[in-house]
Amino acid sequence: MYYPLLFKPNLHTVVWGGQRLRQYKGMEPNDEPIGESWEVSAVPSSTSIVANGPWTGKLLTEVIDEAPEDILGKAVNKKYGGKLPLLVKFIDAKRDLSIQVHPNDEMAQREHGKMGKSEMWYVIRADEGSYLYAGFNKEITPEEYQQRVSDGTIVDVLAKHYVSPGDVFYLPAGRVHAICGGIMLAEVQQSSDVTYRIFDYNRPGLDGKPRELHTKLAAQALDYHVEKNYRTEYADTDNRAVQIIDTPYFDVRVMEVSKSFHRDLRKYDSFVISMCIEGDCKIVIRTTGDEIVLHEGNSTLIPAAIADFDIIPLNGKSKTIDAFIDNNINITQKVTRFLHITKQ
Repeated sequence: MYYPLLFKPNLHTVVWGGQRLRQYKGMEPNDEPIGESWEVSAVPSSTSIVANGPWTGKLLTEVIDEAPEDILGKAVNKKYGGKLPLLVKFIDAKRDLSIQVHPNDEMAQREHGKMGKSEMWYVIRADEGSYLYAGFNKEITPEEYQQRVSDGTIVDVLAKHYVSPGDVFYLPAGRVHAICGGIMLAEVQQSSDVTYRIFDYNRPGLDGKPRELHTKLAAQALDYHVEKNYRTEYADTDNRAVQIIDTPYFDVRVMEVSKSFHRDLRKYDSFVISMCIEGDCKIVIRTTGDEIVLHEGNSTLIPAAIADFDIIPLNGKSKTIDAFIDNNINITQKVTRFLHITKQ
């Protein structure tokens, strides 16, 4: 009854987008500025459509509604009311994104009736000299923030990070950030489309008009605290599931495999989203024997009920990212462990 779900392309044209995502996903290239590929989405404004098996052509939300506990996991279904709590994307920035921030759950619910937006980035490609912004490089006051937005000097107080493939950044709600030109990355985030633009370099959007800024809302959402290190440190090891992020909102593992690799994630009582970031692979479900080929630049959602599978590289090596909800420990343990990790 259940099988790994593949999805139709869900590409987003934006003013800062590039031309790498179509080719990365095995599609014919063109000159359209594609900035985002929403790989697995239940956001109402841009919901994924199933591209394989008996559910072909159905919205992902419709599929989940048919069997929410088996697809999401019993704990996830109960906590999130039958809604998929994650959104994953590939992002290609040819030009700098706006300086922005996202609200936490409390503010997002109060202002928009939506989920908050904490997210993480895994850098896939980075042109020489490319960088991104994450966090402040010094303490500022809300008054200084308002002044710097007005005079266009807000970037002067942002922490600037030069990046390479494999770099990871966690962006909790409230942390100021921006992806800059020359970077392609994978993003795992809470299922929300709420973004507050702080500064957009005074450039026009695709319609020729300035894009909307959300200066006042951003001021309420911002966390002005300065961290010693905004980059997430981890030890990358072949043929092993390496945990790179473990937060109250999602758990993310990266795997570079050169041989068949078994993943039994049923104990987490969660769906699994697997993003293939390098080298095609085959995913084989152990309980049913169902299999799919997951091509580089594409993603699958594996229902919780069948989250016991093998990853088999098809061309020597394959690198994938798994994202899921860790329900194997209680929330107090998870928050405590997350705070310990972030202080290291």
